[in-house]
Amino acid sequence: MKTITLPDELHLNTTQSIAVYHYESNTEIEKQHVLLHKNTFSFLQEGTKEVFFDNATYAIDNTQFLVMKSGHCLMTEKLSKASKHYRSILFFFSNDDILKFIQKFKLKTAAPKIVYSTYAFHYDTFIERFVASLLDISKLSKAIQEQLLSIKFEEIMLYLIALKGTDFLNAILNINNNQKQKFIQTIENNRLNKLTLKELSFLSHMSVSTFKREFEKNFHSSPSKWFQDKRLEHSAFLLTKASKRPSDIFAEIGYENLSNFIQAFKAKYGVTPKQYQSQ
Repeated sequence: MKTITLPDELHLNTTQSIAVYHYESNTEIEKQHVLLHKNTFSFLQEGTKEVFFDNATYAIDNTQFLVMKSGHCLMTEKLSKASKHYRSILFFFSNDDILKFIQKFKLKTAAPKIVYSTYAFHYDTFIERFVASLLDISKLSKAIQEQLLSIKFEEIMLYLIALKGTDFLNAILNINNNQKQKFIQTIENNRLNKLTLKELSFLSHMSVSTFKREFEKNFHSSPSKWFQDKRLEHSAFLLTKASKRPSDIFAEIGYENLSNFIQAFKAKYGVTPKQYQSQ
């Protein structure tokens, strides 16, 4: 699958790092490989969106929006059932923009306890008006846009910090140079997401062959066996703690049919899912 690089491929033709783009589509995409060269607000307007990062996964509708750290991710976009359309407002900014903002407003920063590559927020009246103003600005000349967008960037950041604190901001700036830790984190956080080796390799910034080699070195197992074990362990949890039926969960954990799930479950636990549930 071709990797989409944003915002480069949008040809925004701006001299500033802060930019806005009104994105519209009538075509659905499934786990598109995306390389974000800038941090991005994705203000979803119509449709649904799912993103997979190295350490976070979100599925949202148009009651929520995302702020995403620059880097590799997978994106799924589904059309609105009502309008058969997908629409979002993309608001790009760099780490330098964040640093200037922190310096200007003399904010205290600290390393967050937990770092995620994306955060989801709910719309409120203020955010709805803010997004409407971005749409208005996107229709103006590039020169005026560049003057206004730096002010809009400060506006949205000050508002979100007042509501949520600075953790999301510090997480965007956080750089983890421990490659082994990042790799393990990517695997652990996506263990139930039914991603292919190619998709996991992309999130890990590796070729498929390098990914397999690193996986076996760190987890002492092949990827297929390790992920199967983790999903079967999750199925055991669903059977006992959530009281779900085998027929309800086989697809959720990655099996095409119930009989294959039962066979794999019995090979691991020595009993069928129903027998395990009644123990």
